[in-house]
Amino acid sequence: MKRGVLQLAVLSLLRSPSYGYDLLNVLGTAGLRTEEGTLYPVLRRLEKEGLLESEWDTSGSRPRKYYRTTDSGRAVQVALIAEWAAVDRALVNVLDRVGGRTNDGADADPESRSS
Repeated sequence: MKRGVLQLAVLSLLRSPSYGYDLLNVLGTAGLRTEEGTLYPVLRRLEKEGLLESEWDTSGSRPRKYYRTTDSGRAVQVALIAEWAAVDRALVNVLDRVGGRTNDGADADPESRSS
C-alpha cells in the first residue's frame, strides 16, 4: 500500500522538476518519510515506464538528476487520484459503520467506546 501512496505522491510532486534528495525532504515534511533505498528504485521504475523523464543538471557544484512527470505520468496520476478517492470513501464507510471514527474524522479511542 505504501508503494502505491509513494507512486501517487511522486507523480504529483514531480509536476515541477525536482531531484531525489529534495523529494525525500518534501515527502518527509509532508509526513511520508521515505528512505533513499525506497525512493530511487521507484523513480527509476516510473522513468522506465515512461511516467517520468529526467535530465542532468551539471551547472552546480554537484550534478543533480532532475525528474518531472510526463504527459503519460499525469494521466496515471489522475487515474490514481480517482482510485484513491474511491478507496478512501469505502474505508470511511466501513469505519463509520463499525464506529471506528469520531466526528472529526480521527480514529476513536477504543477505551472510550461503549460495547
